[in-house]
Amino acid sequence: LQLPVVYQKAKEQVVKIWTTLQPLLTVHVGLASSTTLIILEQCGKNKGYQDRDACGFHPEGACCVLDGPEKIESAINMKTLQKSISVEGIDIIFSRDAGRYVCDYTYYTSLYYGSGRAAFIHVPPLSKSVTADFLGKALQTIILAMLEQCGVDHI
Repeated sequence: LQLPVVYQKAKEQVVKIWTTLQPLLTVHVGLASSTTLIILEQCGKNKGYQDRDACGFHPEGACCVLDGPEKIESAINMKTLQKSISVEGIDIIFSRDAGRYVCDYTYYTSLYYGSGRAAFIHVPPLSKSVTADFLGKALQTIILAMLEQCGVDHI
């Protein structure tokens, strides 16, 4: 499911995922155009959304959920994950700041409605060294490790 770079639409889709599918874990993947790394995001932040989205809007009160907690941590320990996996050809790092834009907004919303059972991975743009096939295999490795942390056997 591809989410638009629009706060409200992204929120609607994330809420729909949690209310209709009720997944064990939701993994979101976003483009970080200025990186060459894969970035595992640990938490989502509720406030600070001043930048306007693709439609020219920003959230009311510059926050995701009125009266929601300041930040929500993922149930997945991203630092442990980052230390335990490797993908040849690309570095994987850990982050506690998903950027206060639609990616972070989406992540916080998913963590809120999923009670922490969400993950967010920032990926670099496709290039000669980072092909769609390469990135897909890297994401598969990462997501399988996340599921192991959740106590799920390989699918």
